[in-house]
Amino acid sequence: MDGIVNVIKPPGMSSHQVVNVMRRLINMRKIGHTGTLDPGASGVLTLCLGKGTRVVSYLLEKDKRYIAELTLGLATQSQDASGETLAIKTDFSISPTAFAETLSSFRGRQQQLPPMTSAIRVDGQRLYKAARAGLDIDRPLREIQIYDLHINKVLPEGEENLHFGSRVLLDIRCSKGTYIRTLCHDIGQALGVGAHMSFLSRLQNGPFSLEDSHTLEELQDKIATADWSFVLPIEAALPNWPKVIVSPLAEQRIKHGNAVPTEDLLSIPRPLVPGDEVLVMGLEGELLALASIEQQQQMVCQPFRVLKG
Repeated sequence: MDGIVNVIKPPGMSSHQVVNVMRRLINMRKIGHTGTLDPGASGVLTLCLGKGTRVVSYLLEKDKRYIAELTLGLATQSQDASGETLAIKTDFSISPTAFAETLSSFRGRQQQLPPMTSAIRVDGQRLYKAARAGLDIDRPLREIQIYDLHINKVLPEGEENLHFGSRVLLDIRCSKGTYIRTLCHDIGQALGVGAHMSFLSRLQNGPFSLEDSHTLEELQDKIATADWSFVLPIEAALPNWPKVIVSPLAEQRIKHGNAVPTEDLLSIPRPLVPGDEVLVMGLEGELLALASIEQQQQMVCQPFRVLKG
C-alpha cells in the first residue's frame, strides 16, 4: 500500500508511537512521519506509507500552522508545561497594546536557538539526552520565518490587562524547524515577565489540514470495514507540481529511470521550462515518477525518483 494518511495525534503519545500504532493496524512496516510533534502536543501528523516515504523530504520542507497557548509569568526548563519551573513573576500588568507590539517584533525572518529538550543532534548527540544528563550544549542558531502571528483569544476573558497566569491563544504560520515553545519563551523574555507554552496543536502541515485528518479510533473503525478511503494518493503531497501524462512506450522508459523528450508527452498543463519539477503520470492516472525538465541535446523529462517499477 502506497500513499498518505493524515492522523490527528492525541496528546500524550509520541509521533513514533503513532507510527507504531498504524504499523499494527495495517500490518505494514514501511511508514514514516513528516515532522515530529512533541508528546504533549496534538494535531496533524502526516504519515507516508510504502513508496509514499519517498516524498517525506518534500513534506518536511513545508510550512506549518499551529494554535498555541502561551501562559504568562512562569518560565520552565523545557519551555512548555512539562518542565520544572525556572522563574516566576507575579507582579505585572501588560496592556493589550504593549503585548501586540511585542508580538509584531517576532514576525518575519529571525534566528532561533533550539531548546535543549529538542531532538536535534549536535556533534552526534541528541540535545534532549544531554539535557537529561544536566548538560547545556552550545548549539547553532537556526533561521526561521514567522509568516503570521496573531492573537486568537485571551483568557480569562473580560480583563483589561494581562497579568500573572493570563493565557493567550496564538495562531501561528511559520517555516519548518520553528520551535513554538521557544517562540513562547522568547516572547515572555521580551516582555520581561517570562512565559511558557501550555498547549499546542498543529492545524496544518503543508497542503494537509486538520479537516483532512482522522483520529486513530476513526482509522481503526475504517480499517475494520476495509474502508481505505482515508489513504490519499502520493501526489496529494505535491499539489502545486504540474502533472504530465506519458504514453505506454514512454512509460517503460520512465520506469527504468530514462529521460523522454518533452515533445513525446501526451499532456502537459502549461508550457514547461528547464528546472520545472513535474509528476509523471501514466494513462490510467497512476503516478510513475517525480521528474525534472532538463535541457540536454533537446528538452527532456528526466525522472529522478521512480515510484512505479
